[in-house]
Amino acid sequence: MKILGIIPARWASSRFPQKVLADIGGKSMVQRVYEQALQAKKLDKVIVATDHEKIAEHIVSFGGAVSLTSPDHPSGTDRCREALAQQAEAYDYVINIQGDEPFVQPQAIDELAHLLDGQTQLGTLVSEIRDASVLSNPNMMKVIFNAHREAIYFSRTAIPYLRDVPADKWLQHHTFYKHVHLYAYRADILREITELPVSPLEKAESLEQLRWIENGYRIKVGITKHKSLSVDTPADLERAKQHMDIK
Repeated sequence: MKILGIIPARWASSRFPQKVLADIGGKSMVQRVYEQALQAKKLDKVIVATDHEKIAEHIVSFGGAVSLTSPDHPSGTDRCREALAQQAEAYDYVINIQGDEPFVQPQAIDELAHLLDGQTQLGTLVSEIRDASVLSNPNMMKVIFNAHREAIYFSRTAIPYLRDVPADKWLQHHTFYKHVHLYAYRADILREITELPVSPLEKAESLEQLRWIENGYRIKVGITKHKSLSVDTPADLERAKQHMDIK
């Protein structure tokens, strides 16, 4: 399988504009993501897909590969489709690596790539929830999947609901999983899902994965123990710096 790693990096962000250029220990956040992705053994190529010349110039400045895409894409998935179409070579799969996760583990990317066998339409990773605050956090996506390790549902709330068990005891009675923000798309499926209209469940939870499930696509799930750190706000950036012992 030939796999293209794409890092969507948009200029605007409602909670943290230009965050991909934020400095973390002398390197931009997007450079750290790029360098982590390059260490993955299963990716044939890694590029940054951006909507802004300044980000593109920055990528080139540290020797990275970049694809300049439309500023009008509603999601990273749509940006991935355009970036894939711009490639001279053909790829079987695309792995979408979030541009705001500076410590994404190369091993996690390879774990996701391991799921891609030509039959897999879509793939993602989950990890076990061990902290009750994560279970109740609507910004942390929860996932349930079937016996074939295919996603059944993604939600901002804790799923499943444990009847007759106090909420503060849920983690003692069931294994819950959170979504790890890596996605894999078979090339033909990527083109198909970006042409689908917004679905009712997607609109309700503001989660594009639900559009895919509602339309009958299968999302293969891998369980990982590798952790990352998403930077969505300036406060998250400070935590990222502390993660590197940067004061």
